[in-house]
Amino acid sequence: METRKKNIRIVMFPWLAHDHIGSFLELAKALSKRNFTTYLFTTIVNLAFFRQRLSREESIRVKLMEIVFPNLPQLPSHFHTTNGLPPHLVNTLKKAFLMAKPDFFTILDTLKPDLIIYDFLHPSIPLMASTLNIPAVLFLTLGAASNSYHHHDRVDNPSFEYPFPEIFFRDHEHKKNKTIFDSLENDGINEKIGVTRCFERSKEIVLIKTFKELEGKYIDYISFLFNKTFVPVGPLVRAFDRTDGGEYNDLIIEWLNEKEKCSTIFISFGSECYLCKEEIEELALGLELSMVNFIWMIKFPMRDKTVISEVLPKGFFERIENKGIIIKDWASQRRILEHSSIGGFVSHCGWSSVIEALSYGVPIIAMPMQGDQPLNARLLVNEVGVGLEIHRDEEGNIGKEEVAKIVREVVLEKSGERVRKKAKEFSEKMRENGEEDIDGVVEELVELYKKTWPRYYIGQHF
Repeated sequence: METRKKNIRIVMFPWLAHDHIGSFLELAKALSKRNFTTYLFTTIVNLAFFRQRLSREESIRVKLMEIVFPNLPQLPSHFHTTNGLPPHLVNTLKKAFLMAKPDFFTILDTLKPDLIIYDFLHPSIPLMASTLNIPAVLFLTLGAASNSYHHHDRVDNPSFEYPFPEIFFRDHEHKKNKTIFDSLENDGINEKIGVTRCFERSKEIVLIKTFKELEGKYIDYISFLFNKTFVPVGPLVRAFDRTDGGEYNDLIIEWLNEKEKCSTIFISFGSECYLCKEEIEELALGLELSMVNFIWMIKFPMRDKTVISEVLPKGFFERIENKGIIIKDWASQRRILEHSSIGGFVSHCGWSSVIEALSYGVPIIAMPMQGDQPLNARLLVNEVGVGLEIHRDEEGNIGKEEVAKIVREVVLEKSGERVRKKAKEFSEKMRENGEEDIDGVVEELVELYKKTWPRYYIGQHF
């Protein structure tokens, strides 16, 4: 019988955070090179941004599609993404996402894809898929250590402690996360149960954005907890053109070109975390004390009218002179991290930022804020050894002396050589891995397809 190559069609439903959509998009692009066609659904405000990340060739097999959102008066269309979303509207966005169930079913029934890949927040999607006999697979864009920590209480023995003591929350982090989850429950969203059902309903496997060299034992442990194979997809770091970012970014690169190798730190807290005025002031004073060059991207929620000069210490700009740059607008994080003058990254330890820093061999100065970030910080500092943490006091406040101490140690001092070397080693490991992880993902997805649609793959090859 003549064989022909099968094109497998996938529908993707990512959560509305830029890091999540970006990870789904990179996975779709990687699969497109292996005869998969993907339909990635998100809101129109996200489509405008992510279309820029697709080449003409990639857009043949990666289709960005609009999902219609419920019309909530407190959530206008320009807020249909977490990027720049005021914190008080995060729960409203989640509620709207969960209300979009009828539209999800219509999409699946109309397209009738071979496979579905969905995100952590919508347990109804795999249920809809099962009624149509379509296998649905969860894709986790957060790491294995943080996920296994959150779900280890599934073990029946109540005295069974989490087996990796290097991963933990401090008291003030527990309190902050509890406040977040309490607010979800008050808004009628039981996220813990919903997330657990997303895990349980994933068909045989779960995809996870990590790699074995970084989190091997945590991948094994979470596979044990859910009795499913957790398949690492690799780092999924987006390739970029050196012209990425435009003229404004070119000026930043010109400034960096004048600095010595590994002499400068980059400071960014992602698209969803915002420092309060007191944190901005202490961080600024700490940078000043450290005497280390820096590039600091300061962000506020969309439509926030805060003036940066009013939240920084008086006379700060005059005192730092040519030592630092404050970025008020968007800048290419990857382009900055890739520069040879960057010797450290002050980060909230969001998972995508962690992976990007490691891919460029940049040691991390951890300043976690909420969610999985403290657990990621413990992994990087206590387990992997690619960074140091700026410790907060018992109330969760940072101090300028601690900032200066950790920044200097990572960038300048002999005691920081270990983390600098370890970060470079991980960058090399990620390059050596190449696309082996994606090959493993393809193998698992094809096997899942064969089991579900056996009559269709006879005479085909993949």
